[in-house]
Amino acid sequence: MGDVVNLNKFRKQQERDRSAKQAEENRIRHGRTGSQKRKDRLERSRLEKKIEQSKLEKAPTDPSKD
Repeated sequence: MGDVVNLNKFRKQQERDRSAKQAEENRIRHGRTGSQKRKDRLERSRLEKKIEQSKLEKAPTDPSKD
């Protein structure tokens, strides 16, 4: 005779396996690695600094000339 198997445990394990497989597919499809996120943050901060440095300052307005 074969081994006795608890069907509830078997079903729960199957569901966990399916869930883990779906999570892996979602990470591949939608996720980005930490290094990609870091690179994007650095690039964004570099661009913000460049934009800030290239802004022209407005001359203060003289209220007596109005």
